[in-house]
Amino acid sequence: MKSSSGEHYLALDHVRALAAFVVFSWHFLHGWIGFPVPLTYTPALFPFSLLSQGHTGVSLFMTLSGYLFAKLLDGKRVSYPAFFWNRFLRLFPLLLLVILAIGVQIYLAGGDLSRYLKLIAAGYYAPTLPNGGWSITVEMHFYVLLPVILFLARKSKLALPAIVLSAIALRVWLHHERGEVQTLAYLTLVGHIDQFVLGILAFNYRRFIAHRHVLVGLAITAFLLFFWWFNSLGGFNALPTYPSPSVIWIYLPTLEGIAYGLLISYYDNSYRPLNTGVSRIVGLIGAYSYSIYLLHFFVVMKMSPLIDHYVMRLSNFYVACFWSLVCFTLMLPVGYLSFRFIESPFLKFRRRYVIPGEVQFAGESPQ
Repeated sequence: MKSSSGEHYLALDHVRALAAFVVFSWHFLHGWIGFPVPLTYTPALFPFSLLSQGHTGVSLFMTLSGYLFAKLLDGKRVSYPAFFWNRFLRLFPLLLLVILAIGVQIYLAGGDLSRYLKLIAAGYYAPTLPNGGWSITVEMHFYVLLPVILFLARKSKLALPAIVLSAIALRVWLHHERGEVQTLAYLTLVGHIDQFVLGILAFNYRRFIAHRHVLVGLAITAFLLFFWWFNSLGGFNALPTYPSPSVIWIYLPTLEGIAYGLLISYYDNSYRPLNTGVSRIVGLIGAYSYSIYLLHFFVVMKMSPLIDHYVMRLSNFYVACFWSLVCFTLMLPVGYLSFRFIESPFLKFRRRYVIPGEVQFAGESPQ
């Protein structure tokens, strides 16, 4: 998808598609409280823990946001009012439609509409927006802090690592005070700030990461093995309960940010995917990933029971993963229609936010 500056990064659309698929699979595999796959299932093939624990797809999205905005704003002076306006135009129309659609559903079902409206009103600061909209709240909080983060990065190369260390220290304190930190680490900027900042750092050190096939391969393998171990302990829902008192949630957001930052920077700077064939289809999925992300909640949890009842049993995890991929590809037309008729009309009102002149960010990797 093109930014308001006209730039299009196909490799990053591929990463968006991966993140959307991971989240989709999380709901397809476990949506009906562990149906068709039990919440505590640990796959023998360790990379598949990313699907069994597909909540991590949100962290991939967050890391990608940090990387992307570092890339878009690198060496540029920015009008932040115009930047915020563009983000509003990109995110709000579809989010508003989803909020209205769920409100109509609640009204027709005789539900508590006043409570729902209170949750929507609280969505500006709390993780209460429906259909994964809580992650949009986290993104908005990041946008507010972005000018400060970039200002600090220009002042010192140590600023970004200091933010990450401060976030870890905050989670240590919150865990000591509350007895758990999973809810804040997963649902708020308390955890995801690491990933945004580590995405920025991954862009800044892109020249060091590019073409480091062995280094990045070993790092990603180590992370996948760690995530498989995390899955075997109970993962998101059963470590031993939700919310979990485990200290893993103090440092898990940081490990996700490091691994995904390496992956994004490596792929973006080591390869030039062609906009043809399968690469083009995956890129389109990435371009429509926001639509797929918000709208898949309406259908994904109905798909697995229907397939299990009318097509074939999904008791085998890997069979269920295959059907998750099939159903995910069926979301492409939905994503296209949403983007074409709901989101795209508003994008013509975007404004250029880049001001002529250059400012180099501190923390960039050496030339």
